Amino acid sequence: MYCPKKDIKIGLIILFPLLAILFLFVYGFIAWSLRVSFTDWNSIIPNMKWVGFENYRYLFQSQRFQTDLRNTLYFTLFFIIICIIGGFFLSYLLYAKLKAESLFRTVYLFPLSLSFVVTGVLWRWIFNPEVGLNALLQMIGFKAEFGWFTSTYSIGGFNVALSSLIIAASWQYMGYTMAMFLAGLRSIPDQLIESAQIDGAGEWRIIQSIILPIIKPITFSAMIVLGHVSLKIFDLAYAMTGKGPAFVTDFPGLFMFETTFRGNHYSEGAAISIIMLLLVAVVIVPYLVSTFKSEDV
Repeated sequence: MYCPKKDIKIGLIILFPLLAILFLFVYGFIAWSLRVSFTDWNSIIPNMKWVGFENYRYLFQSQRFQTDLRNTLYFTLFFIIICIIGGFFLSYLLYAKLKAESLFRTVYLFPLSLSFVVTGVLWRWIFNPEVGLNALLQMIGFKAEFGWFTSTYSIGGFNVALSSLIIAASWQYMGYTMAMFLAGLRSIPDQLIESAQIDGAGEWRIIQSIILPIIKPITFSAMIVLGHVSLKIFDLAYAMTGKGPAFVTDFPGLFMFETTFRGNHYSEGAAISIIMLLLVAVVIVPYLVSTFKSEDV
């Protein structure tokens, strides 16, 4: 459709202030953080002395940062697996004409309306040994004294204290994946399912050979979104467990917060933020590239 040059100029004039603000407060501050990460600014007084990759070298040699990266890896892995499998299961129950579907759909989606801070406070109370889940188990005769977010016990490098955060985050985002999968299931033609049933295909065969291949793009998109959320996790951990004993529930976001705003080590905090940005880019960029390629086909 032809668009006059005059209209293009007017559109650019209208968009220019918003684009300028966007570049200043997003890309401008990213560039500033990158610049600061190469300096020796580790006090309230700015010190822009160039030290190169010294801050990055220090971080990757830090035991705490290594623990943070390992915690992020485990958290992301289990968070995605639980949300994908649980979300598909819930969506399939609704797709299979579960009674009171609208009620259950609302219940499944309700946690998504909460902020991670509210979720963290709620689950901190649930896992509280004195008034939460352990207290409930003791009331019915079970002596449970497990410290959900205070335990330093590890299994294969995975600290069990992370399970509390994984449960809370999965509880909140499982409704999101449920909604995505339900939309995908509802888009599958009924004739396709009926034809498979006439040919003698069982329910599991239909799921494996028809449903899962069709919703594969949705699964991939959900994994990207969940991975992006998990890599930036901060508010849930801060409200629920903090860094925990021996950094068992620590994450790069918590490390950056304490380093920058409590320790006044601005260059180290900037280096952590750049590393977090790169981790998110590793997840997002391939997805954007594949999306643009599919649109061009």
